[in-house]
Amino acid sequence: MMTLPRTVADVLARHVRFEVECIDRMYLNVYVPQLQFPLGIVGYVRRQLGMPVASTAPLAAITEGFVTAVRRFATDHDVPIVDFVKGQRKDDVMHDHLTRFTATEGVVFIGRAQEKTSLFRTEKRRDDQGRTYPWIVKTTGMVNHFYFYCVDEDFGPFFLKFCSYFPYNAKLCLNGNHWAQRQAGKAGIGFVPLDNAFAAVDDPAGLQTICDRLGPDQIDALLRKWLAILPHPFTPADRDAGYHYDLSILQAEFSLTQTLDRPVSGRVFFEQVIRDNLDIGRPDQVSLVFDRRLVRTGPRATPGRFRTRVITDGVTPSLHVDDKHATIKQYHKEGKALRTETTINNTRDFNIGKRLVNLPALRRVGFTANRRLLDVQTISHDPTDGHTAFAAITDPIITDTGRRVAGMRFTDCRVQALLSGILVFRLLPHGFTNRDLREHLAPLLGRDPSTITSGQMSYDLRRLRLHGLIERIPRTHRYQLTPPASATPCSSPASTTGYYALASPNSPTATATPHRYAEQPTPTTPPSISSSTTPDSRPDLHTPNLTHPSRLRPPKPSKMILRLRSISVVPSGQRADGPLRRS
Repeated sequence: MMTLPRTVADVLARHVRFEVECIDRMYLNVYVPQLQFPLGIVGYVRRQLGMPVASTAPLAAITEGFVTAVRRFATDHDVPIVDFVKGQRKDDVMHDHLTRFTATEGVVFIGRAQEKTSLFRTEKRRDDQGRTYPWIVKTTGMVNHFYFYCVDEDFGPFFLKFCSYFPYNAKLCLNGNHWAQRQAGKAGIGFVPLDNAFAAVDDPAGLQTICDRLGPDQIDALLRKWLAILPHPFTPADRDAGYHYDLSILQAEFSLTQTLDRPVSGRVFFEQVIRDNLDIGRPDQVSLVFDRRLVRTGPRATPGRFRTRVITDGVTPSLHVDDKHATIKQYHKEGKALRTETTINNTRDFNIGKRLVNLPALRRVGFTANRRLLDVQTISHDPTDGHTAFAAITDPIITDTGRRVAGMRFTDCRVQALLSGILVFRLLPHGFTNRDLREHLAPLLGRDPSTITSGQMSYDLRRLRLHGLIERIPRTHRYQLTPPASATPCSSPASTTGYYALASPNSPTATATPHRYAEQPTPTTPPSISSSTTPDSRPDLHTPNLTHPSRLRPPKPSKMILRLRSISVVPSGQRADGPLRRS
């Protein structure tokens, strides 16, 4: 019998049928490294073309030859040439032609569009004596681009866009999930496609192994294969001289697809996430997801925009978290799967080079960011189970003998000190004694240990034991924490769950820098949470009582943070799961 999921953690733990991590959409720069600066153009003109004067005029003949070769290719292979109009979605044109394409591999159509790009021109300059001479400079201009929309036997649909002007830079766009679908079919793994994902699969582990294989070698092989098929702007002599195309990463998407058992699970997930994580775009929260330090003030402040956006497509919401040039997007894919995608538009944001050989390092960043976002969403949510555990501590209990034991009231400073104090001993194999607890409890209450009697400590230990937080080690006078005690909330679930959850030692974000508006003289978590604290350490008697309810209120957000909590809504009918664009 299926149960209705109640929380984010419940959806992820009990209602995910299988999950797949895979490189998704990649947009790559295809370029000849030697021809990206003016001196390189001068060298090409003089060495390859044999021209004594550095000028771009001789390059016009190469451009005419390349354009003629493209038209001849279209005629010889019966490939239509489509002129894109302003505002037309090129992907829609591709999907329309793809429905009529029946071959396993080939060019579907060639698109042509005028776009602004970087190029080189010759301008006249004058020397000291007033004589003119040509000089090659880098500038921009509107020139024709040719889109070769193709289907590859291994990668499926992709396109290669060539600039028709020297040095003929190109762009390669592919989808790793389409590659995984093709490879799964070749490996005999049965699956049901879900656009560029999987709705069902016979062997999830085998599919994940296939996805892990996609890397620089496979992508580079795709480019070399189609450069040999399509019209090439450079001659064999140029290539023999070392003028070869190379690849760098302009945009990379790393997706985690978690197929759910039923649509309602996805709706519950987003209802909880949107309600509890609108502040995930704040700088302090973004640093938890991307595992890097952000500086908000001073001469070395981290540039970029940090925000959270909730976008609705009809009634299907999607969550967008922006950090500099990176974006994490979450949406309910076709009502069947939870899709989390990290899009990196500038690898330098993570101190990673742009060349394709750096893809393994970049994929670690992307996939880790996906997982960390889910971790933050899970631990920052106030679960129903947390309320049950909270009530079990604060409510009175009746023992088997009929004796009533008072509840441990949350507003009682002594209760807060006890809950914080016992966590010091959570990792000690031999437990703790009455005296050990008193030595740690007294500073939290602002008292001297000698003023707390043994009878008072026995009363506290009995309450902790009867509420199931500690247990006595047999045949000793020592106590140890019970397994559920580590998961017991030390503060109000409604007020500070996220505050303590993000600092939990079991959380991957435990080492994150506290928010700069938090209280600075002391740690924002009780001293018992630190794994380096031992029973022999003595807390500072002047340490403020962090467990007092007045100190458990989260810091008031600044005006800057409130501006970061911006919500933009896309009108119904627009696509929320299309290709990401910089906003």
